[in-house]
Amino acid sequence: MTDVAIIDSGGANIASLMYAFERLHTSAQLTADVDVIRSARRVLLPGVGAAKDAMRRLNDAGLVDVIRELKQPVLGICLGMQLLCDGSEEEDVECLGIIPGVVQKLTATTDHPVPNIGWCSTNIKYSHPLLAGIDDKSFFYYLHSYALPTSENMLATATHYEEFSAIVGHKNFVAAQFHPERSAAAGARLLRNFVQLES
Repeated sequence: MTDVAIIDSGGANIASLMYAFERLHTSAQLTADVDVIRSARRVLLPGVGAAKDAMRRLNDAGLVDVIRELKQPVLGICLGMQLLCDGSEEEDVECLGIIPGVVQKLTATTDHPVPNIGWCSTNIKYSHPLLAGIDDKSFFYYLHSYALPTSENMLATATHYEEFSAIVGHKNFVAAQFHPERSAAAGARLLRNFVQLES
């Protein structure tokens, strides 16, 4: 049984994710195989690029309902977090509908260009096992143009021009807008916590 099944949603920086789990002595497998995903102890949904393209790939692979029905801990990263939501303003696409809310484009200003690229302080709002040992206002690495507004499911927030949901949790699904695999010690701790989440 695979420790972590990384869903092959295309376009993601899989090498750095695989290396991050290797450092945690955790077996991870990039896959679109339904049986592997369903039987894995943990499932990770990554993503880089456009929501519409990613949803089309998931549909083509027959994975939309599979993801919705997963009972083990599932972690969405960056676009993967957005795909777990009801939808995205990006090309007005319907997403997986697991985490309530619609992803919106970040507000761009002279002082706050879009995409938001770089290290942002992340404010913990609610305790959760995913955040064990992570200090409030820890810095994580972000690269995104869209984000889920603050919502009832948020565990932590960050601010670009406006505050947005940085980490969310809903039932067995958790998600982070940033890239933990690029976020030094705090990101490694979050991934370690994810691996240790109870089913």
